[in-house]
Amino acid sequence: MAFLQSAPEAATAVPIKLDPVSLVLHASGPVFVVVWSLVFAAVLVWVIAVLKVLQLARLSSMQARFEQESAHAHSSDQLFALAQRHADAPGARVVLELSRRVGTSKLLDSIAKRAIVTETQRASSLMPTLSSIASASPFIGLFGTVYGIMDAFLRIGQQKSASLPVVAPAIGEALIATAIGLFAAIPAVIAYNALNKRIDDLLAALEAASEGWVEIASLSSRGMQETIPLALHQRTSDRPTPVMPGG
Repeated sequence: MAFLQSAPEAATAVPIKLDPVSLVLHASGPVFVVVWSLVFAAVLVWVIAVLKVLQLARLSSMQARFEQESAHAHSSDQLFALAQRHADAPGARVVLELSRRVGTSKLLDSIAKRAIVTETQRASSLMPTLSSIASASPFIGLFGTVYGIMDAFLRIGQQKSASLPVVAPAIGEALIATAIGLFAAIPAVIAYNALNKRIDDLLAALEAASEGWVEIASLSSRGMQETIPLALHQRTSDRPTPVMPGG
């Protein structure tokens, strides 16, 4: 008799799929939003990492080529011509800023530092996004976990049963949220540290080389500053001396 009563229950029992894909697709409420937000963040990490690797490889290659050629430049005209030829290199953009101004070595040094700040901002683009994903993803996943466990307790209270079919889906999707949060955060941390090291190396080389460029540009500026008073003096001396009447 007990067998006859349990047979319909077994026949009407709905199988519960606890694989990760089913839990993600059928997540409830806020957990669904959290999970898919973290999936988007995880994909975004890899997109940013690939873009930054390509960008830094291109900048490093152009900068190395420009530094190699600029080492043989002994005058400002040669240096400025090289900068125009390699206009996409970070160092070339710094030299082009120097070519637009004439002044003392201190003034040119401040111009070079400002240009390096601009190059730092260009090289560091998208890095704050990578840092935010690395730091926020675990906490977002934890929020999904907390909500999923709360949902499991609410189901226990409603069903008045703590059986596996009642609590397994809620706890499963809660743990999936934590796992996806770590899946987004761990690559983001690794990529951020690796890319930040390459950016620091590029900027350190740029700052070291800029001192020589400032010196070459300041020699040209001093030559121009010495030439202008000399030309003015020659123009003044070429004027005829006025003859005073009645002298």
